[in-house]
Amino acid sequence: MSNEKCESRPLDPGRVNLIDPLEVQYWCRELHCSELELEMAVSAAGDHIAAVRETLEAGRPF
Repeated sequence: MSNEKCESRPLDPGRVNLIDPLEVQYWCRELHCSELELEMAVSAAGDHIAAVRETLEAGRPF
């Protein structure tokens, strides 16, 4: 048995799934944001990762 930490990956790497807590944690790590920021970005831009990333990087008010 390995002691390595198993990191989950999203089933669809092109979309943010806010329903799955493991995917939310993954995207928060990847995008360096809080869960609230991620939820607000998805609400503003939709669930496509490119749009979410652009929204977070632009620092747009949500």
